[in-house]
Formats: sequence, C-alpha cells, structure tokens
Amino acid sequence: MKKELAFKPVCPFCGLLIARPGEHDVRRPKEMPVGTCSCGAVYACDLTGHNLGAAFIEALVSSCNMDWDLAWGLLPEEDYVEKLVENYDYETHLIIPGGVYEGRRISGALYFVKLHPDILEFTLQGGQKKPLRASTAPSPALMASPDKRKFTKKDIETLVREYQVEALLEIAASDRRLIRDLQRLLYSGDELLRLRAADFLGKTAAVIAKKSPQTIANLLQRLLASVTEPGSSGWGAIDAAGFIIACIPETFAGYIPSLYQLLAETTFKKRALHAIGRIARVKPDLIRPASLRFLKFLHDPDPEIRGYTAWILGNLGTTAARDMLAGLLEDGQPVTLYENGTLHKKTVGQLASEALARM
Repeated sequence: MKKELAFKPVCPFCGLLIARPGEHDVRRPKEMPVGTCSCGAVYACDLTGHNLGAAFIEALVSSCNMDWDLAWGLLPEEDYVEKLVENYDYETHLIIPGGVYEGRRISGALYFVKLHPDILEFTLQGGQKKPLRASTAPSPALMASPDKRKFTKKDIETLVREYQVEALLEIAASDRRLIRDLQRLLYSGDELLRLRAADFLGKTAAVIAKKSPQTIANLLQRLLASVTEPGSSGWGAIDAAGFIIACIPETFAGYIPSLYQLLAETTFKKRALHAIGRIARVKPDLIRPASLRFLKFLHDPDPEIRGYTAWILGNLGTTAARDMLAGLLEDGQPVTLYENGTLHKKTVGQLASEALARM
C-alpha cells in the first residue's frame, strides 16, 4: 500500500518550521488554537476548515495583542498580509496534501496573518504610541475637500446621522478607513443610526470593491464571523452584510448561503430576513431558488418576521405564497422597514397586500 504523503508545516512568509498552535491561557467561547512564528506571523487553527472567517479574526486580533479596536481599524495589504495553509492535521501536526491520513479525512487549515513593520512595532510596545497608518487625526473643518483632509470618528458619525450620501461616498473614494468608522456604528443602540451605518457600508463597499475587491471580501468574512462572537447582538453586522451583497451582487452573491444559515437561529432570524429582503429587492433571481424555504415564516409569532417574509416573497413573485399572504391581509401588527435613510412603519397586512400586487 502506498504511504500517504505528509510533511511538517512551515510559515508561508519565511519558510521556517512552525510549532503546533496552542491554546491561550484565558479561554473564550469559540476560541481557536493560535501560534506565532519567529518572523512575527501569527496563525490560528481552524480544525474543520469551515470557519475560516473566525480563524482570520482570531489570528488578526492575536497579532494585535487582543486589541480589538486596533484590529478592526487595519486594512489588508496596507497594514498586514494574510495566507492560508490547507490540509492541516492538528492531531499529528502535519500537512496532508491528499486530504486523507490513516483513514481520516483532513480538512483543517492554518490562517496566517503578518502585520507590517510599523503596526508590529506598535503592538510590541504595548500601544505606547500610535502606528503610523492607524493614527487618529484632529477634527478639521467639514468644508475642506475630502481628498485632502482627515476625518475623525465624530465627523463620520455626524455625516451618517445626517444621511449625507454624497459626502460619505467622496470620502470612500479616497480613504478606505471609512470602513472602520462605519463598522463602529453598527453596534450603536440607536436603531436608525445602526441601519444608516449598514446602508453606508454597502455603498462604501461598492466604491472600494472597484479597486480592492479583496478588502470587501475580508470585510464580509469579518462581519459574518462576528455574529457569533460572545456578547455581540450581530444585528448591525447582519444588516451590513445584506447591504453589501445587495450593492455588489455580481461579486459577493456567494455569501448569501451564510445568511440562510442564520435563519435557523431565533436571535438572528429577523435581521437575516431583513438582509435577504434587501438583496431580493435588487436581485430577486439570486434568492428565488430558495423562495419556498420562507413560506413557514409567514406563520411566525413575531409580526416583523411575518412582515419581512411577505416583503421578500413579494419581491420574488412567489405565487405559491398567494393563499398564505391573503390570510394575512387583516393582520394589523406593525413592522418597521428601513429605506433611504428613514424608518417606515407598515402593518403585516399592508406588506402582504403589496406582495400580492406584485404577483
């Protein structure tokens, strides 16, 4: 019998052998084993190969000495580089190119992140000084041209609150760090501010993806992985993912199944339906093959779930839902919908009526 090929893992950046990734002393839920190479690269181990977004976050945040604010503010290529090593077997600490070892299927992966020197120096000094690329600029007058001035978090929040679309898109064209400040607003307790931030992330992503689609792919991975982080409601992240996919469906439709998976979780179902409805509104063909899976939600005890489902089915033109939608016409429970920077109140019955009118 031919012996299975296997070899020891090396760092993809420097080529040196690496140690088996170990666990942190202080455990957090869903934490992955992490290791460090002598060249400064940090790697996280995804034992299954199905949670690469979470592995990326684990490696990036570990690289930043668990400074989440710093990690979320970094940009790929500008501040760090990343590489993926697949077919890793944690049990033997070997790379198995064939994907099978002694009768076991090997699907693990090592996600490597290496900070650029200026960012790495900052983390090694324990945050004693700001990294060059992650500096916070003083607040300038809002009248300066977007390509010449710096924006503070407060400036960005003001523009989002006032729904200044043109001004924010001008900033997006010249400064990708707008993503960082918009992400921060996704965790606001103000529902309208949170949804406007998600809306602007979608619009900003459409601008940035023209030059750097990988930046937006990484953003989507982080958003969807953050949903299951301890203490995170995930609501703003789910809405943002929906807006991004809706704004660039031809590039990021592959992330739609991740939204479908969230429908199985009661906590996330409402926001996942809202995100899916956003995509169905602009690109129904992407959602239509899954239309029948939404029918059961028309009977959900939560009126917003019933309303969002009616909205989706109307956008999809799902004729199989006609009778069920007709049964909701007298449903007077309120539903909140977001559109163009404004929250609108409708009843479930109104949304059902509108859906039937589209069929």
